[in-house]
Amino acid sequence: MSRRPRARAGGVLAAACLCWPVVALPAAPVEIARAMAAHGLSDSTVSFVVLDPETGHAVAGQNVATPRSPASTIKLLTTFAGLDMLGPAFTWHTRALIRGAIRDGVLDGDLILQGGGDPYMTLERWWAFARQLRGLGLKSIRGDVVVDNTGFALPAEDPGAFDGRPNRAYNVLPDAMMVNFQTVEFSLVPNPDTRTVEVLADPAPANLSIDNRIRFVSGRCSGAASRVDFEVTSARWNRVQFTGALSGRCAARSFTRVLLTPAEYAYGTFTQLWRELGGDVAGRLRVEAAPADARLLLNFDSLTLGEIVRLTNKYSSNLMARHILLAIGEERFGAPATPQKGVAAIGDWGRARGLALEDLSVDNGSGLSRTTRVSVLALANVLNAAYHSRYAPEFMASLPLAGIDGTLRTRMKDIPAGAVRLKTGHIDGVSGVAGYVTTAAGKTYVVVCLINDVRADTGAGEPVHAALVNWVLGNL
Repeated sequence: MSRRPRARAGGVLAAACLCWPVVALPAAPVEIARAMAAHGLSDSTVSFVVLDPETGHAVAGQNVATPRSPASTIKLLTTFAGLDMLGPAFTWHTRALIRGAIRDGVLDGDLILQGGGDPYMTLERWWAFARQLRGLGLKSIRGDVVVDNTGFALPAEDPGAFDGRPNRAYNVLPDAMMVNFQTVEFSLVPNPDTRTVEVLADPAPANLSIDNRIRFVSGRCSGAASRVDFEVTSARWNRVQFTGALSGRCAARSFTRVLLTPAEYAYGTFTQLWRELGGDVAGRLRVEAAPADARLLLNFDSLTLGEIVRLTNKYSSNLMARHILLAIGEERFGAPATPQKGVAAIGDWGRARGLALEDLSVDNGSGLSRTTRVSVLALANVLNAAYHSRYAPEFMASLPLAGIDGTLRTRMKDIPAGAVRLKTGHIDGVSGVAGYVTTAAGKTYVVVCLINDVRADTGAGEPVHAALVNWVLGNL
């Protein structure tokens, strides 16, 4: 990771701290109360606050100090803390090291791929990494490919613990050598000419086995003629099986799953790309720390943190938020990166910033959690500090725009363009929004709304969030 002198605590702008006492606020505006009543939400399940960042005073609120599950709105804390502590130019590094000599393009030894925690090593960027290696004259690797992912020291975790879907992309776990979110996109394409159903994988890791047992059938695309089942058939997630039948009249369909282990995925995709680039690999995969006598061959930078924060918040990436938390902890307390270090670093930062985060409970920084808790008051503190920070432009530009992009692309389309920047959050029983609303007069307010109620699963939260936003736009 990029290293720079660590920032000293202090230097907090006066307006960056929400200093008003927690006192009784006026009753919820009637528009919001009506939306709550219409969807069966009681006062006890809804918290919201509207804050004027110029004065640091709340102009409306309800249950402002009640700890709530925030879902993905907690990413605002993680990403702003990252920007504030690390700076928007911070980068992660993926390195290639070698043991042995390179002669005439042949490495008579091992190639070590050392992960630095890059949260956005997409397949395209992984190809660029391999291509740069080829550009250095390396072609043949006679030894093994060693994957070093020791930059993270993570507790054992079940990727299916949250909702029983371990192979879904939103459940992928962090890894220092994470490539392409560990995902494979499968396309199922009926071919009437050959009377077969093709299964195309992108990428196609060299160590992934695909057993295609889909039958091609005639007739309409319905019922049994449109049913395909997918199963991961090995504990290492390196074998998959397709069964069922697909009519030649069915359109191609696709879906994405998390497969292999992170190290095996990195090795399998690297080997695939290396061969496509004209190289060859003779050895096998080993997963271990780089030996002390390994020599650096290539240092590959990630996107900057400013770019990563935008992708994290616009599209609510759980993995990227978790990698940011790990980077914060490593920069503050040293390697290896752990979630505990990240949480402790944010705690120290919050105290230095005067953000009143005493009731905050964070585990992984992404919001994909049953234990994370924060009050709307505490989250408003963070947004207020961000609004007055030196990196306010980078942070605010990372939030989804209502009716335009990110997770708000299809919501609040009747809102004036650019007036609403909100991070959304949703898990079972939780619906939330947090961000900024700018009125026609050009005045910006901090808005946070968290709803913890089983009705949030049936869409009860969105009308309340919309009513709150419309009240701000129409009355302030």
